[in-house]
Amino acid sequence: MTPSDYLTYLEQHQNEMVSTLKTLVELESPSTDKILLDRLQQYLQDWFSSLGGAMEPIRQKKAGNLLKITFTAPNSIAGKKTALILCHYDTVWPEGTISARPFKIVAGKAFGPGVLDMKGGIVLVYFALQAIRGLKRQLPRPVILLLTGDEEIGSPVSRQILEKIAVGAKYVLVPEAPLPNGVLKTARKGVGRFRIKIQGKAAHSGIEPEKGISAVTELARQILFLNRLGDVEKGTTINVGLVKGGTKLNVVAPVAEAELEVRVWQQNEADRVEAAINNLQPVQPGISFNVTGGFNRPPMERTQDVQNLFSRAKELGKSLGLNLQEGATGGAGDGNFTAALGIPTLDGLGPPGEGAHAEHEHVILQSFPQRAALIASLLLSV
Repeated sequence: MTPSDYLTYLEQHQNEMVSTLKTLVELESPSTDKILLDRLQQYLQDWFSSLGGAMEPIRQKKAGNLLKITFTAPNSIAGKKTALILCHYDTVWPEGTISARPFKIVAGKAFGPGVLDMKGGIVLVYFALQAIRGLKRQLPRPVILLLTGDEEIGSPVSRQILEKIAVGAKYVLVPEAPLPNGVLKTARKGVGRFRIKIQGKAAHSGIEPEKGISAVTELARQILFLNRLGDVEKGTTINVGLVKGGTKLNVVAPVAEAELEVRVWQQNEADRVEAAINNLQPVQPGISFNVTGGFNRPPMERTQDVQNLFSRAKELGKSLGLNLQEGATGGAGDGNFTAALGIPTLDGLGPPGEGAHAEHEHVILQSFPQRAALIASLLLSV
């Protein structure tokens, strides 16, 4: 049986794929609304249970519950490593967005909050697994699907659970949205976020300014230093995005603070920049610093194992009418965590579209059978 057989099967289920996508989009799931998140998690649990996987909801007190689904491979060798699929079901959109921007289809494109990031990808995974089941194919290794509800806010709860599950994986597939033109992601930048609080000394700015130590002046000088930590050739960027300081116009500023974001392609760059930020030295005597934060997502570096996984996807894609290419993005995702563990991770397997986190967010419906067939083919042949 070839990838084109899976494609034929999935083309026959395209209308069902679209109606399911509509249902998922209309079940709103903002990252910070546990009630709505858990409602969608339960729906996903009921929906995926029809495929025969072992359901394991992982309850959380405040964040959305995780859902781990394991599909066994009866003929695989005992203890064989798994294939791991990572999906998140939370979105950046607040409750009520669906009323203002309801799901709609225009010229072969489906619009709606979360349709691209990443409910379309969840639909692909379900129907890829359904195709394997419907065509009576046997998985060569167990498959674990992990659905999380906090990816859009940095995966603060799910990261530790995800990494523990990933240890037993041979490879990881991430059906997030691809780059433009359906390009798969074999590298992502790592992301660090830091807050720097500066303590100076207040004084009357007119009567005795010499007795003050301006935290704002210190911050201005430190920002210049922080900007110099960037490296254009290596792709290391520093963005001091938020600053505030001072108390009153006629007082030498006793306090100031800044929040900055760092993005890097390589872990050694993350280590270099983080060490420099944590060891800031004051320019003015009497100044003290308090630095918090760090890298919440390590870089997803392009390795030979990832190249091999992409090459397999490219080969399979040819029989599906796909001319797959690979690329890199400055955005980060859950695939960063598994890649940092040394597990080959192929990202961007979701449906093509545009407008993630934007009002024109949409997916191209024609792509659904092809991309789902690609996921099914990978699961059966890698």
